[in-house]
Amino acid sequence: MQKFDSSDCIAHGLITRAPRLYPSSLFAILRVGLCLLPLAVPSISFCSQDQNQATGADLKNLTLEQLGNVEVTTASKEPQEVWDTPAAIYVLTQEDIHRSGATSIPEALRLVPGVEVEQIDSSSFAVGIRGFGSGFSKSVLVLIDGRNVYTPLFAGVNWRLQNLMLEDVERIEVIRGPGGTVWGTNAVNGVINIITKSSKASQGMLVSVGGGNVDQGAGGFRYGNSIGSNLSYRVYGMAFGRGPEFHSDHDNFDDWQLGQGGFRIDWDNHRQDTVTVQSDLYKAAIGQRENLVYYSPPASLNVDGVEDASGGNILARWQRKFSSGSDIQVQGYYDRTYRLGPQLGETRNTFDLDFIHHLTLLPRQDLIWGLGARWSPSDFVQTVATVDFEPHHQSDNIYSAFVQDRFALVSEKLWLTVGSKFEHNIYTGWETQPSARLLWTPTPHQSVWAAVTRAVRSPSRLDEDLSLTNLISTNPIPIFLRVAGDPTFKSETLLAYEAGYRRLVTEKFYVDLAVFHNDYNNLTSFGSAALSIETTPPPAREVATIPWANGIKGRTDGVEIAPDWKVSRWLELKASYSYLNMFLENNPGSTDPITVQSDEGSSPRHEGTLQARFNLPKGFQFDPTYRYAAALPQQFPSGLPADFVKPRSNMDVRISWHPASDLELSVIGQNLFESHHPEFTGDPGGFVEIRRSYYAKLTWTREKR
Repeated sequence: MQKFDSSDCIAHGLITRAPRLYPSSLFAILRVGLCLLPLAVPSISFCSQDQNQATGADLKNLTLEQLGNVEVTTASKEPQEVWDTPAAIYVLTQEDIHRSGATSIPEALRLVPGVEVEQIDSSSFAVGIRGFGSGFSKSVLVLIDGRNVYTPLFAGVNWRLQNLMLEDVERIEVIRGPGGTVWGTNAVNGVINIITKSSKASQGMLVSVGGGNVDQGAGGFRYGNSIGSNLSYRVYGMAFGRGPEFHSDHDNFDDWQLGQGGFRIDWDNHRQDTVTVQSDLYKAAIGQRENLVYYSPPASLNVDGVEDASGGNILARWQRKFSSGSDIQVQGYYDRTYRLGPQLGETRNTFDLDFIHHLTLLPRQDLIWGLGARWSPSDFVQTVATVDFEPHHQSDNIYSAFVQDRFALVSEKLWLTVGSKFEHNIYTGWETQPSARLLWTPTPHQSVWAAVTRAVRSPSRLDEDLSLTNLISTNPIPIFLRVAGDPTFKSETLLAYEAGYRRLVTEKFYVDLAVFHNDYNNLTSFGSAALSIETTPPPAREVATIPWANGIKGRTDGVEIAPDWKVSRWLELKASYSYLNMFLENNPGSTDPITVQSDEGSSPRHEGTLQARFNLPKGFQFDPTYRYAAALPQQFPSGLPADFVKPRSNMDVRISWHPASDLELSVIGQNLFESHHPEFTGDPGGFVEIRRSYYAKLTWTREKR
């Protein structure tokens, strides 16, 4: 065997952000463990390789002043103008999404300051806010019309299955910074709330078709109508097929097909009550490569296969408004997911119920309180003996209450908001997440805010129940490495300090600035290894087990700025810049030498975008978007240099033409500066690089009049 040197592992790319990798690539977790094991066990020496609230205006053609008046719901679960929101909120409108040329939600999120989006392969994205970007996105809470899509199996978001007909998205509200006071555990670094249009705002017919070299074929339709003056509805269907990205080994495993459909019904009695019912169904086939390990005979193989995924959801929401300005809202949903791939499978059913009561107690006071309950039984499907979650059946139950009080210290000028979430989970019991926020509006179009917030990420089954084993050596006897869950795993905690400033400087120039300092504790790391001998099934083998641990603490600091300049009727310039500094260290007694470097080196220190929107004569639009991201020094595979993911500059361009008022032809090019480039690792084997892509799209819209 080779003499072990931890620097060899770093140079050969065996370290990755193990606790935060995409779940389909559990193999990557073991790559970290391979480097940790010799340090912990010297006898082994080796180094192997709607809330939907009507805004009252069309978000397509708003002035900068009107955009500041848009009512958002993510910060408090009640409509609140952007000017009056004491948080770092950014709103992606339908026009922003449309003119970006994005074909998925993660691609659209590249425009948001402080949000890191790197593509892993054709179907997988690493998304983070203010650091800790990963395919898990486990410090970010994602909602679709108020439906939580965070899964308790691996503590994160399966971006492959969060697909929508983008034409039906009204806006995406992104809170950078903790949102646990309102939304509960796991809203640590941010909240992404995707809000679709009401059926009343999507009347008529829409049909779109398109295709290109990566997005090889896509199509969708939507039809909306009304029955009387109170009831409206829409139905939709969509499907796409995406081809593989660039593979230097020509093992093109990552093709992706999905079909999805659904409906939405809205009822309004024009007095007090509104009711929404909506549902989606989907089925997908996702190409992937997995590392499969076997005990008998000992073997480790990279296998190409297809993950079959399907599911659906139904959501109902009722709201009643009272003459006093108060209101109540009740929302419930059922969500089912099923997936089965070469490495593992899971079936999960989630039932969720929330109650919210908004009170206007005094002329200067708004009180919001609520109760919630979630029951999420799941069944794990074991496909190989070396990947397991015990027990195979488990129900994740969450019960919560929150209260938030907003009152004016100085009428129309200075507000203080205080509140807390109280939540009980099956892993750590009761968690509290208090916050205090101060907002000062010296003028109607200028606001200054500051906040102190505590947030937690509660453990998942990955943290407590995982057993993931890899083959290290077969000579002279089989040696295996096992990463194991820790039943005593604690919640990761954050204490965040934020401040921000937003102002409409002139009628045509708007700027939004935010700064933050975050203190983290009990972050995920690896513990000390223990050796054992196992004999069943034969042959006998030596197993080194490394458990998860809460072994890291640290801080992050940063600045985010997003100016918007409407130069003229035919030109608008939108920009963003984000700076992030991470400093992490092991807690006293922690022996993990890898994860600190891995976490710090997997988020870009500098990010920026610049988008120009040209409205040209004869119905033409020209929309170039320049993107920059600093290097990711810890994202490199075996055999490649440490600077493999270099600083990246790239360009997306969209050109569209309206030959008629109801017809649009658009041509989009993405990643135009390079034929292919690396962004983020996560799959076993060779590094998947993201290709230059292009596609054309034809959209016909006939609005009901």
